[in-house]
Amino acid sequence: MTSSLPAPLHMRALFRRLPTDLAIVTVFNVLIAVTLTYLVRTGSPLSVNLAYSLCIGTLALLFCDVPRLLLWGEGKPPRLPFFLILAIANPIAWYLGVGIATHILGIPRENFTLARARNPTGFLTFFALVSLFICWYFWNRGKLQLLAAEAATEKARTAAIEKQAMQAQLQMLQVQIEPHMLFNTLANLRGLIALDPPRAQHMLDQLIQYLRATLTSSRAEKTTLDQEFALMEAYLGLMSVRMGARLSHDLQLPDALRDLPVPPMLLQPLVENAIKHGLEPKMDDGHIGIRAEQQDGMLILTVADTGLGLDAPVSDTPGTHVGLANVRERLQALYGERATFTLTPNAPTGVIARLTLPTRP
Repeated sequence: MTSSLPAPLHMRALFRRLPTDLAIVTVFNVLIAVTLTYLVRTGSPLSVNLAYSLCIGTLALLFCDVPRLLLWGEGKPPRLPFFLILAIANPIAWYLGVGIATHILGIPRENFTLARARNPTGFLTFFALVSLFICWYFWNRGKLQLLAAEAATEKARTAAIEKQAMQAQLQMLQVQIEPHMLFNTLANLRGLIALDPPRAQHMLDQLIQYLRATLTSSRAEKTTLDQEFALMEAYLGLMSVRMGARLSHDLQLPDALRDLPVPPMLLQPLVENAIKHGLEPKMDDGHIGIRAEQQDGMLILTVADTGLGLDAPVSDTPGTHVGLANVRERLQALYGERATFTLTPNAPTGVIARLTLPTRP
């Protein structure tokens, strides 16, 4: 069976995995030596059993793990070729490991043969433990790596699905704004056509300008504060045509915050709510101010009006409740508990709507 990975990738897998495998096998070799010394009681001291265990186990690892990593990388090896490698590698590792250990210990190899003859059960147990461990470890580790890779793929797929679902939700919430705003504007435009055609023409021109400005950003996931404030300038220009001298406004955006990314169409529901429920029903002149500032790593966006205030009656016109609910739902979907939205009284009259957003994702 041929490998599906190019050779350089297998070499990287070898250098990445082999040190970890050596550390694991060394721990297991120590446990085998302790088992042989104190449970099986081979008659040899711990140092001797440890030398044999380390030499045989380390060689078995090298003879099994290196071919596996070079041939199949970190994937699951095919069963028959892999067990064929084990069947060849284990006896060779046993023979060479005994020779190296006896040389290190300075004892004749015949002594090891005699000791094995005196306690065949212990040595058979030793060999079986080493062989079974190597077979079990490398075969199951390949399966575990495959399962881990499948789990990682499934996790990535789930995350992608969740991201797509959130984006779909945000887009659904976002597009709710435009029908609401267009419904109100077109209703006013319809009335002006019969009563004041020049003013209706001017309002239509302002509406076209606003729609051109908002067409791109209303479909984007992110915009900048500079673009958001430009949209609000166009929107308030449109509202000024409708309300005439009764509406004045000002926008304050520090230059340092102009390029800060924000969700698009986030301010419009607040501005529209201030005009619809606070300034339009009020017979006197009104003012609306939009300000951006940064405090303690948080972006604070404020929409303050001098309208009727929080105690003003709320209209039951369709779409009335969409704006503020839209803001809350979008903030929850985008930032969770890290963002806040509050409505507080303005002095002497009106409402202050305040958004507090993290400046980092």
